[in-house]
Amino acid sequence: MALPLLLVPSDPLTPRLPDPHFRREADAADGAGLDVAVIDHDAILAGDVPAAVRRVPRSDAPRPAWYRGWMLPAAAYALLATALEARGVRLLTDSDAYRTAHELPGWYDRFTSLTPASVWSPWGPGRLPTAADVGPLVEALDGGPGVVKDYVKSRKHEWYEACYIPELTDVAGATRVVARMVELQEDALAGGIVVRAFEQFEADAGGRSREVRVWWVEGAAVLTTAHPDAVSADAEPVPGEVYDAVGASVQALGAPFVTTDVALRTDGAWRVIEVGDGQVSDLPAGQDPAPLLGALSAVRVTP
Repeated sequence: MALPLLLVPSDPLTPRLPDPHFRREADAADGAGLDVAVIDHDAILAGDVPAAVRRVPRSDAPRPAWYRGWMLPAAAYALLATALEARGVRLLTDSDAYRTAHELPGWYDRFTSLTPASVWSPWGPGRLPTAADVGPLVEALDGGPGVVKDYVKSRKHEWYEACYIPELTDVAGATRVVARMVELQEDALAGGIVVRAFEQFEADAGGRSREVRVWWVEGAAVLTTAHPDAVSADAEPVPGEVYDAVGASVQALGAPFVTTDVALRTDGAWRVIEVGDGQVSDLPAGQDPAPLLGALSAVRVTP
């Protein structure tokens, strides 16, 4: 059985070394017995994927690998997977599983009862939606406040300008917010437009929802941390029944390495705010990466 290889972004200034943001994880991987190789994230985004993987050792026998790095568009991840396969390296999260966990339309159906109601529409950058586009989309949410994002990220730092919609039945107002989100995302717009029903969550000292990030490897919860944006590094205690309910949806999703961001709604219900591919989910700054890398190293694959 083969021990996975860990792939991390290279340091732009010293390309043979891991990016400083991921250096602690690379060290933890080494401590867990994993080999580490660097890839050039900027080259991937520029479309030069063969150059991006040139420092990944070739393998005669298929070599399984995890990626831990900056977020990649699903199409770029697929190109990365193909380039690695040409070197005998196979990502344990294939491109279909990555898209499924990374983009809301891929994971939503498995989490419908646990997450705010959502609608979406494919959309590309460079064209602003009109009321004729937005009206039919938001109609399915039956009014009330909502939030808009693309398939992956929101503009939460421009909350009232490009994220929060006070009333979804106000199509003109909703259109202004949706169009501004599309405008600000520019070429980084991922997949399309998502509109979600707004739910009120318990807030931390900074006014942000008190989210907890749960890390799942092969369907098992291996680590629970605070959200990287949280004011406090201490994760809110999560009841066991929440792990059970969320874990069932994670297992139904079928992706091997997943994160779920959960938060306590003001009425006392735990809800899933976001699902992500674990390879591109960030750890809090002070979090020891050893437990996570230990869990990833424990995955054994028969070539």
